[in-house]
Amino acid sequence: MRFVTFETAGAARLGLVEGSEVADLGTVALIDALRAGATGLAQAAKAATGPRLPLDGLTLLPVIPRPGKIICLGLNYAEHAAEGGREKPDYPNFFMRGATSLVGHGRPVVRPRVSEQLDFEAELAAVIGRTVPRHVARAEALDYVAGYSCFNDVSVRDYQRRTPQWTIGKNFDTTGPFGPVFVTADELPPGATGLNIASRLNGATMQSANTRDMIFPVDETIALLSDCLTLEAGDVLVMGTPAGVGFARTPPVWMKPGDRIEIEIEGVGLLANPVVAE
Repeated sequence: MRFVTFETAGAARLGLVEGSEVADLGTVALIDALRAGATGLAQAAKAATGPRLPLDGLTLLPVIPRPGKIICLGLNYAEHAAEGGREKPDYPNFFMRGATSLVGHGRPVVRPRVSEQLDFEAELAAVIGRTVPRHVARAEALDYVAGYSCFNDVSVRDYQRRTPQWTIGKNFDTTGPFGPVFVTADELPPGATGLNIASRLNGATMQSANTRDMIFPVDETIALLSDCLTLEAGDVLVMGTPAGVGFARTPPVWMKPGDRIEIEIEGVGLLANPVVAE
């Protein structure tokens, strides 16, 4: 199944994607459907009895507008680590995003007035479907993943480098495109591995890799996090970006007002956003 979160008359609504149309499931939130348990998504889909809406005409929101936690991985592709002068990590470089940084498909990414170093990062997002017990075995970790989406971990690079931790450069408002669709895990290979992942800036391919290249795949990431904290339904793991980002190019390529950035993951979807000035 594929779901979107969209806005109409100022209210967020959940939709079931059926080809080029969306069945309006009402004001139930995707995160609440996940929290309802193993049958929550199926029960939500049963509400698809009303008129269908054209997908292209909807104002899409982040698939989960306010996740409980957004945990991101840095340097999770070896070639990306190398292009930044880093060694392949022995343990994931975890950092957090806030929900106020998120933005939906088609909505503007805003370049802040305080920086011109706005960079793109194509990433896979894994959405937790139920509470993960502490110290879960890696072999069982994927049982707790509800599905996947696309993410653009837009970074304000000069602010990212102002401190040893990356948090400030990763949390500017409207720098976390997330969507357009949530794809249930049963529609993809286990761990969403073996999928082509790419970014395109104004139609030019900037990043091109495969999710099998992740140093720490989804199952291992969940197992490692479960040693430290509780993952809950609706939490989002943003799984790192491959090589080809703007800062590593000569000269650097920064996104600017008027640009269009696209993130595409095979079998998951195409996430596209214009760039505007603050």
